[in-house]
Amino acid sequence: MSNIGENFSWTFIQETNIPNEVQEILIEGEQPQAAYKTIRDVAVITNKRIIIADKQGITGKKVEVYTIPFKSIVMYSSENSKGILDFNSEMELWTRAGRFKLNLKKGIDIRKLDKLIGQYIL
Repeated sequence: MSNIGENFSWTFIQETNIPNEVQEILIEGEQPQAAYKTIRDVAVITNKRIIIADKQGITGKKVEVYTIPFKSIVMYSSENSKGILDFNSEMELWTRAGRFKLNLKKGIDIRKLDKLIGQYIL
């Protein structure tokens, strides 16, 4: 299998409200748990997966949606220093498709994200 995940990295800027549009793609029994503003759109954590929308082009009318199912995550790590000069944290997810990196800006509760991911992959 190719290592496609090596090239994927997203930045979560701040926690936000769960967008109503996400309901259109949820499966039966899937519940949104948290949402994060990204550079151009939003990422939603559900009880089954991480959904990341990525607007394309100048107008942003075309949207590519990535899904990382929790059942595909085999390991993850989180890194932060909790210091005055710590402006961001990082989380890496190792999946069957490769590795994905999430950059978390200052103010995002990395332990909340740790707990959500741990709750659904363990």
